[in-house]
Parts: sequence; structure tokens; C-alpha cells
Amino acid sequence: MKYWEMELSLHRCTLEDLDQLVLISRTTFTEAFAEQNDPADFEHYLNTALTKERMGSELTHPHATFYFVFKHNELVGFFKINDVEAQTDIFDATSYELERIYVLTHYQGQGIGDWIMEQVIRLAKEAEKRFIWLGVWEKNTAAIRFYEKKGFIKFGKHPYYIGKDKQMDWLMKLDLTTL
Repeated sequence: MKYWEMELSLHRCTLEDLDQLVLISRTTFTEAFAEQNDPADFEHYLNTALTKERMGSELTHPHATFYFVFKHNELVGFFKINDVEAQTDIFDATSYELERIYVLTHYQGQGIGDWIMEQVIRLAKEAEKRFIWLGVWEKNTAAIRFYEKKGFIKFGKHPYYIGKDKQMDWLMKLDLTTL
């Protein structure tokens, strides 16, 4: 079944969604990266970056927006977009940073990521952005392939820490003026 045959919907997160946001953030991040990281470093990351306090601060930032993705009425994923002051690197008013995009493992391979990307592009175009950029772990080859298929190109890199482990993210961007 393709995503256009599914009942997918977005919900812009509010503070009322914080507990659920922390849970799905920790779940999807663990599903995606726990096996490739040192357990102590990974646990440290979970207990600093994906806490209720930290995520609440991100959720209430005026230039950051989280969205839940539902299939029918079941939460299947989420994403976060950052405008200028919430961005982690570029700080360009003509761009959105797609800081997080996750689909629960059980729902991967169903086209939900494609649908999410369409929503991100739509939101960026509605906000009159010229490009979307993101950071993706250089060892996450499946995600890199996904972004490349969507038209993203590598334009730089930056370090990203999981505990004490310094990893490298590729910076990739999608030019919306050509779409």
C-alpha cells in the first residue's frame, strides 16, 4: 500500500503532547541508532538530549515546530523543522532546517517518509523558503540514499556527539526554487 492510499495526517505538537513526543523521540532514536553506538555514550545522549526538560524547551521555542504523523489515528512518526533562530548551523532566513524526521520501525517501507517529506516541502514553500537543509549521520547510508532520491545534495559537514563519541553529520540541502 502506498502512502497516498493511507489515511495520513499531521498534528502540530503543543506542550500537551510533550510526554508522547519524548516517548516517540526516544523510541525512534533507539531503534535507529542504539546498535551502532557505545551503550554508555548512547544512554548519556538519551538522558541529556531526549529528556522531558530538554524537549519541552525545544517544543516551546518560537522558531521550532514539531509535528506528529498519524496513520489513521495511530502515531507512526514525527518531524521537527527549525526556522532561523532555532537552526543549528546555517541560520538563513530563506531556509528551514529539518532537524528530525523519524518513522517507527514497524511503519517504515510504507511510503510514510515520502509523505512526510512532501509535507515538509509544502510547509517550506508556504513559508516562502528557498531551501531545506538537514544533518544526517555519514554512516546512515539508507537515510542518505532517501535524501538523495528527494533531490538533496551534500554541501558540508559538522560534528555531532553521542555522549563522548564525536561523529560526523553530512549537511545536505534541497533547492526549493527548482521544484
